Amino acid sequence: MSGIDVVSVAVVTDGRLLVVSKRAAPDVFYLPGGKPEPGETPEQTLRRELEEELGVRVVEPKLLGHVESVAALEGVPMRLTVFTADLDGDPQPAAELAAMAWLDSVDDFPGRLSPTLTGRVIPLLRDAGVLPKSSW
Repeated sequence: MSGIDVVSVAVVTDGRLLVVSKRAAPDVFYLPGGKPEPGETPEQTLRRELEEELGVRVVEPKLLGHVESVAALEGVPMRLTVFTADLDGDPQPAAELAAMAWLDSVDDFPGRLSPTLTGRVIPLLRDAGVLPKSSW
């Protein structure tokens, strides 16, 4: 499959999932992360992207899985590597990010969530026990 590789992190605190949007499409929210630079491992990409975009460091990232889908912004095939992790501080949107939010459930969110997030990643998080099945 040609397309793009993306690395993201699911940060869950008190049952809430951290989501972000980019300035290029401020109404579409998805997990924080980004594309690897040449020679970077997925974990290195994750660390660099979160420092650049949210001003925080990733604590104890654990690989959750891989998802193949279509990138919401580019509209091309995407291979998404998803980690779970904690953060070492309070995230603040920077660089190309327009906004961030803590998602309580997909039903109560006022913004638009990416199809990959709602259709593939959230079910993966529920199945792994990262998000409670009852409220998600």
